[in-house]
Order: sequence, then structure tokens, then C-alpha cells
Amino acid sequence: MLEKALRLYTPSMAEKPMAEFLADKCDDLGFEDITIDDVGNIIATRGSGPPHVMLCGHMDVVPGKVRVRRDGDRLYGRGASDAKAPLMAMLFAAAAMPHDGGTVKFVGAVDEEGNATGIKHLVKQDLDVDYAVFGEPSGLRQVTIAYKGRLAINLRISAEDSSHASAPWLSKNAIEEAMLFCGALREELGTGQEGRSKGMMLTSALTEIKGGTSHNVTPKECEAVMDIRVPVDATCKGVEERISKSVKRISRERGIEAFYSILDETDPFEAPHDSPLVRSFNLGVMDVEKCRPTLIRKTGTGDMNVVGNRLGIPVVTYGPGDPHQAHTINEMVSISEYLSGIEVLKRMLHHLKRLHERKR
Repeated sequence: MLEKALRLYTPSMAEKPMAEFLADKCDDLGFEDITIDDVGNIIATRGSGPPHVMLCGHMDVVPGKVRVRRDGDRLYGRGASDAKAPLMAMLFAAAAMPHDGGTVKFVGAVDEEGNATGIKHLVKQDLDVDYAVFGEPSGLRQVTIAYKGRLAINLRISAEDSSHASAPWLSKNAIEEAMLFCGALREELGTGQEGRSKGMMLTSALTEIKGGTSHNVTPKECEAVMDIRVPVDATCKGVEERISKSVKRISRERGIEAFYSILDETDPFEAPHDSPLVRSFNLGVMDVEKCRPTLIRKTGTGDMNVVGNRLGIPVVTYGPGDPHQAHTINEMVSISEYLSGIEVLKRMLHHLKRLHERKR
């Protein structure tokens, strides 16, 4: 079934063939209330009673085809790791759950690699779930319990005047000022973090810059985009307050005008380590792999931030596959790891039923 899914090339917002494929499989496997919503997400339900768990993976892949083929234990194809192996593992784990083992809402989401259209639409619905798991390649022995938040800002730098490029000393250069400004802002945001791990550091990166109107005129204006990642012990609001003060101070010191606007704001999220969900994954991995999993904080930002913060429930990310294989020209997944991933998820659901009832 995974190999068939990989033969469906489904870049962002072209996931319809995968949604229809999954709808057929859900019907065969005894799911109920199978629907494809207005934006193209497929949603299906299986089981009954508590706990209510959402298993959500994404159907889209990044552009670029990879020939689907097997080579020993390796299965190649675009999406093999990111993230059709985790998605299909969730499907078969849910299908194996006893009818009275709880209620699973299986979701195949659209546009995760693009603008997160699927998850943004999903969280607007009345989601009656106690826990959620997002399918991304983590490897069998790692469970992602936290993602950083993200602030993306657009910074507009304006010099007082421009000049002919043959006399650059007559005015400030907005592009050069933008580079210096972003460097000063990055340095200020990064202070006081000595000894912190990368997963707990506030980081910033200059990702876009645009300015200039002619090859022989110094630019009067320049726009730059900065991507700022916020650790779990901070908030986007707190970081924005620091940015506001820094922008005012740096612009005053540099003698230029500077304005910023927020392009994206997603708060960080971390699942409680003692939650039934995290404990269930610990037990599930131990059952299959005979070792405790590593609980990790990732430096990126994911869909679990949106659901966890919006619903206030434990959320983790897990799935078979090597994250370093994602988006590569020879993307692949280990078949044995994929099959073991199904077993881990099955065991997790079993333990979650018991631990949830004990919590109540």
C-alpha cells in the first residue's frame, strides 16, 4: 500500500488522487464517516469511546519526482520519508485497533509543505479530541515532544536620500544599512544564551532582501525578511516586544528610518512529559524496540504547534523514516522500519486507552 501511495505524485494542492486512494482504503478497513472536506483533507473515524485521538499526516510532497523502486530493504519515492510512510503507518495502526479501544480520527492533510492550508482549515472545526499525533519522519526511537515557535518579520529600511553610484559618500546605502541593521538585531536577540542547547536558543536568520532601482544609483529603500525561532520557554509576544525596542534604538543610532511588520506568528509548543500520550509512546517503543525513546525538541516549527496551542491538548510528532532523507533526490524509507513503525503506533494506542482511563 505504501508503494502504491508513492506512485501517486502529489505536490502541494494536488493531493486529490491520494485523498481518493485513502478514502477507498479507509472504506476497506472499516472506517466510518469518511469525508473529503472543502480544502481536500480526508477525514475518517474508527472505533468508539474514549480516548479520542487524532492521527494526522500530510498527503503532499515537495516538487520533484523520485522513481519508485525497491532495493533490498529500501523503498524509494518522493514522500517515502516525508511523509507518506508515517501517514500510511497511522492508517494501518488505526485499522488494527479494537472497536472499543477508543476513537481515532484519521486525517490526511493537504498543503503541509506549502501554506498549511489543510491544518489551518482543520482547527477551525469543532475537534473533539483528547490527544493528537502528527506523522513526520523521526525514526523509531525518537519522539518529538516540542517545536520552536516562529516569528517572521518584514523590515523596511529608508535612507534620507540616494546618490549617484560614483559618489556613494553623499548618502547612506539602504541595502548596506539593512545588512548592518539585521546583524545588530540578530546580535541583540541572541544575547544571554551562553550554555544553552540549540533547541533552547532564540535564533534569527536573514532570509530575503530586496532593494535598489538602478545599477548606478545607491538605493534609498530596502526590505528584508528575518525568520526568528522562539524556544519553548519564551513567547512570540515577549520576543516581539524586544524587537520593537531594538528596532527603535538601532534606527536612532544608525540615523535611518526603520519599520517592521509581522508576516507570521506561531507560538512554541511542548507536550507535558508526564501526559498519557508521551508515556504511551515510551511504552510502545519499549515494546517493539526494547529501549526507551529519546524525547526531542526540534528547532523547526510544525503543525503540532497550531493544534496543541489552539486546543490545549498533548500533541507529539512521530513516524518511521529518516528526517535527513526528506526532500532529497533519492528519498527512501527502510521497509522494516516502516513496518515496525506500524507496530509502535498500535502499541501506543493500546497503552493510551489504559493510561487515559487511569487518569480519569
